[in-house]
Amino acid sequence: MSSEFRIETGFPDGQRPVAARLFWSAFRGKLERVMKPETRALAFLEEALDPDFAISAVSHEGTLLGLAGYKTDKGAFVNGTLAQMAGVYGRFGGLWRGMLLDLLEREPEPGSLLMDGIFVSEAARGNGVGTALLQAIFKKAAEDGLHRVRLDVIDRNVRARSLYERMGFRSVSEEHTGFLKHIFGFSSATRMEKPIP
Repeated sequence: MSSEFRIETGFPDGQRPVAARLFWSAFRGKLERVMKPETRALAFLEEALDPDFAISAVSHEGTLLGLAGYKTDKGAFVNGTLAQMAGVYGRFGGLWRGMLLDLLEREPEPGSLLMDGIFVSEAARGNGVGTALLQAIFKKAAEDGLHRVRLDVIDRNVRARSLYERMGFRSVSEEHTGFLKHIFGFSSATRMEKPIP
């Protein structure tokens, strides 16, 4: 582990706004058209992120540097409800946003840990934070008796895909978004998996 940060289970509750902002920064490109304005998106994410399904990288001063979220049959890192969305966007605004976001949802499969997002603050990039978070995810999957880690990476995220390939992930399939590319801003997503010994 780096001397510059430590890996922890969950994330500090006082860092919830930071976690929401880091998530938004990482996924804004595909979520902005549905979740704008930013102030409401951040308000929703602050409520929706569940630290019970996250692993964080924290500086020794207590600053959140990055997060890896995951999803199992017990719950998910992004765990917002329609009621929470309606509370932020109003009943109608919450309903149509919830319906569109449901199209991006993926369900975990038996024996598999499903990644539910990984992101690193801009200031911490290049310091091994992403690699350390993925290693912690592999360890979590092994401890839970799971046989593989799965994620989906969009076609525009070439940098992330390179990291995943270096960490042992292999492409399994590709799914095209069709008309949804005009809403979410990407044309396809590649499913990648890494076996866990």
